[in-house]
This record gives sequence, structure tokens and C-alpha cells, in this order.
Amino acid sequence: MDDIDRALIVELQRDATQAYSALGKAVGLSAGAAHERVRKLRERGVIRRTTVEVEPAALGRDVLAFVMVDSSAWMGDSAEAFAAIPEIQEAHVIAGAASVLVKVRTATTEQLQQVLRRLYAIEGVSGTHATVALETFFERPVSAD
Repeated sequence: MDDIDRALIVELQRDATQAYSALGKAVGLSAGAAHERVRKLRERGVIRRTTVEVEPAALGRDVLAFVMVDSSAWMGDSAEAFAAIPEIQEAHVIAGAASVLVKVRTATTEQLQQVLRRLYAIEGVSGTHATVALETFFERPVSAD
């Protein structure tokens, strides 16, 4: 990946809806060359998907919690069980006191409690430690710099 690819990624993260002509102009390429570079970045898996960023509160998902999941067994093979809970936005196998870290968004703390119950139903889960975020200072995408 060269500096032009990095610049393309920065521009796409800023606004993925811009036309290839604008994208190319921003990085010093023609529209066709920008399109070809983006296609290759997708093929190589550098760009995994194109999406929109939505304000969670606008969708009624005001409660943000990070939950550390304790287990009695290796949880590395449990991705599908975590993915089956729609309120879980991210799940990571981690090193340390817990086995898995999940990011959960719900409308209410009651719904968060229901998610915690569903987590306990996953085979091998022996406990949870939830931390509710009161305010988010910022979230940022992975930097291409």
C-alpha cells in the first residue's frame, strides 16, 4: 500500500459517497484511476465494506456498555453465539482476566440486563462484568496514516 492508497482510504473514511471524480481529484488521480485503486483495495481486503455512520441515540440505542465475559473454557470458537445477539456490535477474544470483550448498545438498562442473561446462556460463559458508558468523547475509524 502506497501513499496514494492511504490518501484514498482517508478520503473514503471522510465521505464514502463522493464520486470517483472528486475522490481522484483529492488524491491527484483521474476518476478511472481512483476507481481502479479502490477496486483493488476491496479485492485485497483492505476495504472490508462501505457503510454509513448512524447516531445511536437517533435509533433509540442510548445505552452503551462494554461487557467482559468470563468463561470456564476457551471461547475462541463461540463467534456465532455472540453474533446471534443483535445488540452486540463487537466481540473480541482478549487476553487477561476475562475471555471475551463485547460492545453492546440497547435502548434501556432493562434490555441490557436481557442481553446479559443471553450471554450467560452461551456455553462456557461463567460470568460477566458490565461497564456502562455515560458519555462518549469520540469514536474514530482506523487511521490510514
